Amino acid sequence: MLLKQVISPRRARPLLRKAYRSVPLASAITILMLLAHYFQPALHEFIEYARQTHPWSAQRQIERPFTPTKQELACLHGSAESSNTSNPHDIPNVVHFLYMFKEPLAQARGIQFDFVNYLAVRSAKISLRPDEIHLHYAILSPSGNSVNSKLHPVTNPWIRRLRADVRLVEHKIENPHGESMHRIEDLMRLQILLDNGGIFLDADSFALRPFASLLHPAGSHDAVLGYEGGNRYGMRNAVMVARRNSTFINDWLDEYIHGPVRRQDPSKSVMLPKELAARKPGALCALSPGAFFWPTWTWRHVEWMHEELGEGETEHWEREIERNGGALFHGQLAYHAWSQAARERYLWRLSPEVVRRKNTRFNLLVRRFVEKDV
Repeated sequence: MLLKQVISPRRARPLLRKAYRSVPLASAITILMLLAHYFQPALHEFIEYARQTHPWSAQRQIERPFTPTKQELACLHGSAESSNTSNPHDIPNVVHFLYMFKEPLAQARGIQFDFVNYLAVRSAKISLRPDEIHLHYAILSPSGNSVNSKLHPVTNPWIRRLRADVRLVEHKIENPHGESMHRIEDLMRLQILLDNGGIFLDADSFALRPFASLLHPAGSHDAVLGYEGGNRYGMRNAVMVARRNSTFINDWLDEYIHGPVRRQDPSKSVMLPKELAARKPGALCALSPGAFFWPTWTWRHVEWMHEELGEGETEHWEREIERNGGALFHGQLAYHAWSQAARERYLWRLSPEVVRRKNTRFNLLVRRFVEKDV
């Protein structure tokens, strides 16, 4: 019986050849898996590049050139009243930021509320010279409910540097229906502006020039928003200006809470204010895409903002920024840094040293906001 179980030399030779063939195949598969893991970020970036820049990409419509309309220019320049004249209907020169701290507070690449967020607040202080800056915040669990954290925001070194210039306002959030973080933030932005009035800036939005003319909207307008994209695809809530108890902001908030389910899709959130403006044109003053949201979030535009410049280009854009009062273009008041599109590619690498040393269009814009002792 034992002899019958022994493999004959004649049968063994094909098995050995098969084993020899499978060894290099297994090694090749292992090597490919290791290479794929090592180059995963670069591979992901290439796939995103191809997906976003192919000839049929919708981003080409977003990047389309535009010309401000007469109505948009009138909105930009505000009413004929002097900005020095006190008017009970004026929008207060108070800036609101919102930041959601998420438990656990430590992140892989450092602390929450980072250098870019610090620069955004600094830009508001320097460019807008507001009466007050309010930093609204909440500390949330992964479920979206407020938690009692042992850490206070001033333990963050960037907030600690800003402490003398900002008023910290804590919000307690209850999220019984499990709303997404994106939706909670959208609702809070609108509620903060409705309750207080003033200027709302996302924590990655940079004020480049004074908003004085926007604080005196003409006629019945009680809110100011900017279009997104050269094709005026929608309107963003990353930069908003409004009176307290603004009719437009109230309608927007009501529609966002009680409107059709399709409006709760984040991709639709930029469409809703545009639709409301079309129904109630007297309530909203609309600015051209160049005021707040140009360049856009597209792959090419983000790359254009962060590519390193040669000496000649650096001198050119320094002159343009000086000529435009701190902005890249005439009529530009702010720049939204598009964190969702730019963080992994560029923003997380920024530091005071990088902003001072490396000449990119973005760095040239924000360099003046970095304190000398940072």
